Amino acid sequence: MTAPVFGGAGRRRAAGPPISRGLAARLRPVAVVLLVLLVMGVPLWLVVVTAGKSQAEALSPDLSLPSQWHLWENLAQVWEQGEVPKAFIGSVLVVAPSVVLVLALGSMASWILARRASRFTAVLYALAISGIVLPPAVVTIVLLLRLLGLAGSPVGMIGVYVGIYMSTVIFFVTGFVRTVPLSLEEAARMDGAGPLRVFFSVILPLLRPVLATATILICLYVWNDVFYAFFVIGGRLDTLPLNLFQVANAGLYLDNWHLIFAYIILMSLPLLVVFAVAQRKIISGITGGAVK
Repeated sequence: MTAPVFGGAGRRRAAGPPISRGLAARLRPVAVVLLVLLVMGVPLWLVVVTAGKSQAEALSPDLSLPSQWHLWENLAQVWEQGEVPKAFIGSVLVVAPSVVLVLALGSMASWILARRASRFTAVLYALAISGIVLPPAVVTIVLLLRLLGLAGSPVGMIGVYVGIYMSTVIFFVTGFVRTVPLSLEEAARMDGAGPLRVFFSVILPLLRPVLATATILICLYVWNDVFYAFFVIGGRLDTLPLNLFQVANAGLYLDNWHLIFAYIILMSLPLLVVFAVAQRKIISGITGGAVK
């Protein structure tokens, strides 16, 4: 009679989680939040407090608060002397077409690569996503643009961004398209829809979740890029990162860390505003695509 009792107690002890595991489970979310605050909060705090200091206090950037806030004064000075509106227009002229083209062309290519199961398409897919790990040759890009007559032009810069980040879009979208049931396309074709109609009416609405993620990544890459912009359109069209590099290199912001960090705030505000406004639409697109 006693053996079953002890056996049941043993089973109850094995089923119950130890105190240490329960404590670790409760502390894990706290540790993750603290890590995120440390990784993201400290740099953000450094940028804001340095941008609010005077020139003397900002000579050695640190995490201390300014004795007196000069944030608005520094932002106004950067806005007037740094030619921010002109550089903002240049960034928009490059970013908007680049994102639209790379998403449109990349999603179409991903649809074809996902639906055509053959060795040839497998090789094409491998070549298409190889751009993620293979860095572009800057010298070759510049020489090619000169041969095409596009060097130093926004069109050439847009083409460079589309070519560079096409691999990222194909990598994200191809795997997502493979999860879409083929029966949806077959039903549309039975109703008389052509390939373009099938893509834009059936496939593209279902791609909203992955396209939202790709849009965020590509906007961040292109908006903050200074390396390729320097070699392709340097001196002919100013973008915000390129303009910051040029004015800092020219000595306008030499040892003026408060102005440099103030410029960084102005450069980051458009993306923050866009993401804050479009946050609900992005989330609704993700949930809508998941339900469908």
